Amino acid sequence: MTIFIQVVLPVILIFMIGYILQRVAKVDIRPISTMAIYVMTPCLVFKTFYETELNSQYSYMVLFSFVLMFLIIFMCKIYTKIRKIDLSTENALILSTAFMNTGNYGTPIILFAYGEAGFQFAISAMVLQSILMNFFGVYYAVKGKAGIRIAMKSVAKMPASYAAILALILNFTQVKIPDNLFGTVDLISDAAIPMVMVILGMQLAMIKWGNFDWANITFSVILRMFISPVLAWVLVSLMPLDPLLGKVLIVSAAMPSAATIVMYAVQFQAQPKLVSSVTLITTLISIPTITILIMILG
Repeated sequence: MTIFIQVVLPVILIFMIGYILQRVAKVDIRPISTMAIYVMTPCLVFKTFYETELNSQYSYMVLFSFVLMFLIIFMCKIYTKIRKIDLSTENALILSTAFMNTGNYGTPIILFAYGEAGFQFAISAMVLQSILMNFFGVYYAVKGKAGIRIAMKSVAKMPASYAAILALILNFTQVKIPDNLFGTVDLISDAAIPMVMVILGMQLAMIKWGNFDWANITFSVILRMFISPVLAWVLVSLMPLDPLLGKVLIVSAAMPSAATIVMYAVQFQAQPKLVSSVTLITTLISIPTITILIMILG
């Protein structure tokens, strides 16, 4: 109970603010999500990679993230092939399971659980996950509706990937940005995580209960909430990772479906009801599962 009160509850309360706001004010989420995707997230990505001192642990983090994502995508494809599910639904299932909510859920959870040291790892993992979502997430969101060529064009329009590339170049070349210019990026990036947390609460308030695709939702929930952290534990055990980083990656892998993916599903009309439904249910289930997992990991 102590872990729930100190770690999970503060995060849930921020979600509730967005939920209540949407229920009362009926705010149009799309322009807000557009601002988060195209302005706030790129600033956070740039700041993190510009300031982070990169080492071998980050190389393993990249390897871990790619392997976990492709394992989950592979499992989705096997499931959809067995059940003879159409491409559009397959892409929605991939969106719902391959990308976890490391940003507006995972980072504050890890901050409360493991302090500043864990939080620095969590921010880097979140940025890496953001880049994966900006590429593969957008690709699968658009692919089923518009085809591969349009999907790749949509990927090319996402600014967070360019922000990461620019920040890494400046980091490796040790080029310093003037403080007054970096201050602008710093201010915007500080607003990114709480803003997207509120957006998630607003999105959850818009989901209507009933007529859920329970078969696909059940598969997605099991894969996202239970199989994913087990896969993460296996991968962590095979890599020479810092023990704290290992815990951060396992907890991150146990997070519910990413809120950003819901934004993409809404933005590109990629079966947003299915994606939102999985996000809602995995978020609710995560309240006890994350608490138990943190207790197990210590």
